[in-house]
Amino acid sequence: MNLETARTQMLAQQVRAWDVLDQRVLDALNLVPRERFVPEEFRDLAFADIEIPLGHGQQMLAPKVEGRLLQALRIAPIDEALVVGTGSGFLTACVARLAQRVVSIDISPDFIETAGERVAHLGADNIELEIADALTLTDTASFDVVAVTASLPVHDERFVRLLRPDGRLFVVVGRPPIMEARLITMHPGGETTEESLFETVLTPMINAEQAEPFVL
Repeated sequence: MNLETARTQMLAQQVRAWDVLDQRVLDALNLVPRERFVPEEFRDLAFADIEIPLGHGQQMLAPKVEGRLLQALRIAPIDEALVVGTGSGFLTACVARLAQRVVSIDISPDFIETAGERVAHLGADNIELEIADALTLTDTASFDVVAVTASLPVHDERFVRLLRPDGRLFVVVGRPPIMEARLITMHPGGETTEESLFETVLTPMINAEQAEPFVL
């Protein structure tokens, strides 16, 4: 199977089948060359419905989860976005096609270095990559959109505080076997609303606080 056929099948059988119908999101997933962001040893699995190992215990999100994340955030061309957990750089590159500007952070320097090389080939000039621990972020900066790509065992308000009025946060909260993907919206008056999107399981964020185990 050639790359374009595999890409088309990914969009039709995985992404659209998971109710991702926003054409701008579908175009971003189609136009960013996913195969260039996958580690060489997993290149044959670039379009598979799986998470792909990246190293440091981290995974590249499955295509359908990336699609749902991008669609839920409703990223506008004037938005400034933050991606927490650069990983391979693929999701950051997709966000960059939808937003005006993207800051993407990761705790692992080699992820930032590799992602920088990958996005440089795309010619995107609206991406800033930074080495940073997401759990040390302060609210000195603010964004229209925040995407957290690893799970949090317990909800952390620090990511909500990064939102501008009308800002949207995608985050996955919980611990195995079930986690919940949530969309949190910051309204102009400072109040927030929360929407449950779907259940999934993602790799926990490095250094994230662990929830107490349930004991009968």
